[in-house]
Amino acid sequence: MIRKHRWLWIPLLILPFACSEEVEGDSEPIPDPSIPYVTPNGDENYLSLKSDYIFDQSRLHTFELNLSPENLARIDRDPSAEEYVEGSLTFEGETMSPVGIRYKGSIGAFVGCVSGSDWTEPSGHKTCTKLSMKVKMNWLDNDDKFYDLKKLQFHSQNLDNSQMRDRLGYHLFREMGVPAPRSTHARIFINGVYTGVYALVEQIDGRFTRQNFDDGSGNLYKEVWPLDHRGRAQSDQVYLHALRTNEEDDPSPCLIKTFATQVQNAREGDLQEVITKWMDVDEIISYAVVDRMIRVDDGPFHWYCSGTCSNHNYYWYENPKDSTLHLIPWDLDNAFENIASDKNPVTPIADDWGEISADCNPFRYGLFGLKQRSAACDKLTSGWVQFQDEYEQKKREFIEGPFKESTVNALLDQWFLQIREATREADEQIPDAVSMSAWEASFNELKSNLNIARNN
Repeated sequence: MIRKHRWLWIPLLILPFACSEEVEGDSEPIPDPSIPYVTPNGDENYLSLKSDYIFDQSRLHTFELNLSPENLARIDRDPSAEEYVEGSLTFEGETMSPVGIRYKGSIGAFVGCVSGSDWTEPSGHKTCTKLSMKVKMNWLDNDDKFYDLKKLQFHSQNLDNSQMRDRLGYHLFREMGVPAPRSTHARIFINGVYTGVYALVEQIDGRFTRQNFDDGSGNLYKEVWPLDHRGRAQSDQVYLHALRTNEEDDPSPCLIKTFATQVQNAREGDLQEVITKWMDVDEIISYAVVDRMIRVDDGPFHWYCSGTCSNHNYYWYENPKDSTLHLIPWDLDNAFENIASDKNPVTPIADDWGEISADCNPFRYGLFGLKQRSAACDKLTSGWVQFQDEYEQKKREFIEGPFKESTVNALLDQWFLQIREATREADEQIPDAVSMSAWEASFNELKSNLNIARNN
């Protein structure tokens, strides 16, 4: 049985503002006349029950995706196009149809899993059994929901033989009071064929903001940093290009831009005051503590440099009730792996929290020698670093609380047992699934790395 080794590559004061309306949205699905439209009778569980059932940590749910052979072949021919096609979703005997279905992911999600020769520009047909997938319930521009959810996201975990990083990482953030998506495991069948164990990760959208904030009606932005690489507030167009809510409501980025402008103009000694005004200090310092202890080296504190320097894998939310900004973690499949050593050739961050290398110039680091810039060279991050006492206090709270060895190990052991038979089933049926021996070894390595993080 051939096993593929996969690793990750990544690409790279109050002023008046004029606000653009240009935003980016999902592509429209390809209709499929062979998919029957199912009209709910009103008694379905997916209409009456809420999302807590889907993210119930005590259950391993099974989801069945069905597509016509033509539509499955269409998305298999070019997964990186992330093109929706029409299909149906069956869950616990109830079918929702039609829904939009597509593959999803950045460059790392497709490494080793598509046939194109240039892995920095994913292309070509699907070569792996599992790829991350997204299911869109409201693709007909209606308000259809599934357990109060508009989308389901299934992460393949192809980069994570332990199959635990997403679920554990988001859990730890949430336990420390950081707004973060819920995650659990799921079994997926496509056209009746078992494809393995996935991480089911909550979509960060308007429903997420309403559930996690006292006023969830504000703007949500994906992967736009308040300041650009020169330390200046971004343009309106840049903010609005990253907008993920309120796109049709004459949106304005004035809140995040005002925050960015005040950070930009603040003197070094005034940064803490500006941050305290605009952010929940306990929350953002807790974010930094968890991020650094579990080594989310492919997140907002890794500034990759190719021409300019930028970071990724996060969202920002503006709470209009109190005019506060909140950082939300995203894409944790490469967390935990660089704790004992710089295992990943692409993602390792050279600096400890608050350190600066190369006088803030880009420098090469890691096995591939890719250029990065110290996170503390970003003025906003440098302001967070100034909360040194708060950082040490939150670190102690984390180690003695959610990150305590007995607490985390009990949780991991519970999840291990929950997915063990599903993982064995995949190993026996799917040629490129993680083997039981590799899974168990990676699981034990994760536990060992957590101990190193606690004691370092």
